[in-house]
Amino acid sequence: MSTGLATELTRRLGCRYPVVQTAMGWVADARLVAATGNAGGFGFLAAATMSTEALARAIAEVRAATPANFGVNFHMFQPNAQDVIALCIEHKDRVRAVSYGRGPDAKTIRRLKDAGIVCMPTVGALKHAVKAVELGADLITVQGAEGGGHTGAVPTTLLLPQVLDAVSVPVVAAGGFFDGRGLAAALAYGAVGIAMGTRFLMTAESPVPRATLQHYLDVKDPARIRTSTAVDGLPQRMIENPVLRRLESGGTLRRLGVALASAWRWRAHTGMSLAHMVRTFFAALREGDTAIQTLMAANAPMLIQRAMVEGRPDEGVLPSGQVAAVIDTLPSVAELIETIVRQAEARLSALSAFCAQDDRI
Repeated sequence: MSTGLATELTRRLGCRYPVVQTAMGWVADARLVAATGNAGGFGFLAAATMSTEALARAIAEVRAATPANFGVNFHMFQPNAQDVIALCIEHKDRVRAVSYGRGPDAKTIRRLKDAGIVCMPTVGALKHAVKAVELGADLITVQGAEGGGHTGAVPTTLLLPQVLDAVSVPVVAAGGFFDGRGLAAALAYGAVGIAMGTRFLMTAESPVPRATLQHYLDVKDPARIRTSTAVDGLPQRMIENPVLRRLESGGTLRRLGVALASAWRWRAHTGMSLAHMVRTFFAALREGDTAIQTLMAANAPMLIQRAMVEGRPDEGVLPSGQVAAVIDTLPSVAELIETIVRQAEARLSALSAFCAQDDRI
């Protein structure tokens, strides 16, 4: 292990380098996670878009492909959430961590922690970070507004120090990171590592079809990767495309029609019963979501599937961090992590030399 890059993150997760591959729906599959582990990083399987059977197969594939520890991401509102938790505990010898957004309650978090599994939620606001720690989180991943998918409105450079000052657990920085300079900067802030989604999506091991990846390579203006609430009612950063423009220009009836169709396809994909669907709807309303937003919840996974699985980028949506605009290569995961580590060590060495020189003056 590079001793200069050993942090509390590498200690707790058992990885060589403080670099996390996030759980992108339809993207973070067994091959990508195994490649990340073999390269010294830590990868999360995207169980939020997997059936119980698919997750069991993915865990088995990762176990067979790498000796490294890995993580699983899930949401409590998915119909098989309890099955996912049970699978994580069953494989606790290798499933080192779980990540989540709108997450489990304190009792469920305690159950995972008692099994030796690190609880590592992702948050996009200071108040959510504080609440996550109150519920028992071991580490916090803080994603600034530059990040892809669902994100908050505060840039990483402002949100990260806010959270570092407010919580007592180790913090991982996300949103806008893609190289070793970013890792060095995050460590300088006081974070214990970085988490990246888009940069791993744009690698040789990514399962994303080439037609879709080309859209990521073609975008050169960060302004084309913007935040919208048109897909599921929540702020989500995506590459601008025809589907996003149609959703934004459509009225309530058009959005409702798309939402109902997506919800029905999502029900078929997950095996969710009508009764569970109704319970989920009313549970979301009790938490404060509006009816239209609740109905729109299935839009994101279904529209993302069209682009990320079916290779129809102009018929789906393209979640992306703004870093896609500065990425023009698709290296292997091993090459990516090796480059990040080399760059980070060079920057940290330069800073150390600068500080030593300053002490002599």
